[in-house]
Amino acid sequence: MRYIQTDWNIPYYNFALEEYLINEAPEDSYLFFYIHKPSIIVGKYQNTIEEINKEFVDEHDIIVARRISGGGAVYHDEGNLNFSFVQKADKEDVNNFEKFTRPIIEALNELGVKAELSGRNDILVDGKKISGNAQYYANGRILSHGTLLFNSEMSNLTKALKANDLKIKSKGVKSVKSRVANIKDYMDQDMSIYELKNYLLEYISNTLGVEEYVLSQEELKKIEDAAENKFSKWEWNWGKSPAFEISKVDKFSCGLINVKLNVRKGKIKDCKIYGDFFTRRELEELENFLCNQTYEQESLKKALQEKEIDLEDYFQGIDPEEFAEFITT
Repeated sequence: MRYIQTDWNIPYYNFALEEYLINEAPEDSYLFFYIHKPSIIVGKYQNTIEEINKEFVDEHDIIVARRISGGGAVYHDEGNLNFSFVQKADKEDVNNFEKFTRPIIEALNELGVKAELSGRNDILVDGKKISGNAQYYANGRILSHGTLLFNSEMSNLTKALKANDLKIKSKGVKSVKSRVANIKDYMDQDMSIYELKNYLLEYISNTLGVEEYVLSQEELKKIEDAAENKFSKWEWNWGKSPAFEISKVDKFSCGLINVKLNVRKGKIKDCKIYGDFFTRRELEELENFLCNQTYEQESLKKALQEKEIDLEDYFQGIDPEEFAEFITT
């Protein structure tokens, strides 16, 4: 595994690096850590304006950035350590969070922090979330990355994000604040966030083998160009959200799905899908397929089956019948 030392504290550059490692870097396994200035990070398929408290974000100069992976919105600050793994993988590795969080969990356990993977993609300590994880799959490679709440400012976390009622109901809890905790509160020894990073790197190096990979000037130029021309742009981070007549939203085992539609003369004319799920294929392919389909349950189910649309590539655990019923009733 190759370790990349980075010092970017602006999300746009680290997300551009992740995209470069997925699409262009020499085939290998990569690892890097990063710590950001206060930022809201939204998942690739989320509707930004519905996930954040914009008034609070603007007032406190919090960066808003969209990553290339699915999943939900998270808050980053100087008390939050982030890790990214990129390596060769099969589609079946998508949603296999145990595989990629294991070294992190084992390292925390060695420190006396009794961490465990729980639910779909969270690491918990004492029943509270200290890490959220997300994935992106493309070109036979997978990005699996996550947060580690070390000494994050919890009051900003709860104020910057909107708590979705469906998520709260599904988890059986009352607030974001009640679900999260800082790792530092469970440690016996005094340690800075940078010392934690060095400890994790040493642990992974001893167990998996790590050598440093230094990005060339050419690679840095590509990453910086992507950061400035894509990841920092309003169009990527916010995007236009056209007015839709129909909105269907529900919580499934794969995550929250929100489908927005315009229908004319019984046909779907516009379609946009938001949510915190993880996909194996680009969601735009499914959105394009749905356009011009008849907006009727049996007809839509038949079209999905006849075209052999594998919904597992988009929403794990949902079949054509369930999806057609969801968006038409």
